[in-house]
Amino acid sequence: MLLCFEIDDFDAAMERLALLGAEIVLPKHRNPPGGKGGPNHWECWLKDPDSYVVVLASPDGSAGPQAL
Repeated sequence: MLLCFEIDDFDAAMERLALLGAEIVLPKHRNPPGGKGGPNHWECWLKDPDSYVVVLASPDGSAGPQAL
């Protein structure tokens, strides 16, 4: 099971994760990675204290056309 959350301030969340020493499963990456189609947003996958995988995502379209 994945718990997915879209958040407005993705970069601030990444800073908080680093400060907290969160267990990162898949670090910040663009979805889709190739830059064509899809939600065109940033994601980071981590584990919560109960070992559930949580996906944090920026709003759709926020990764921009040149982001890879």
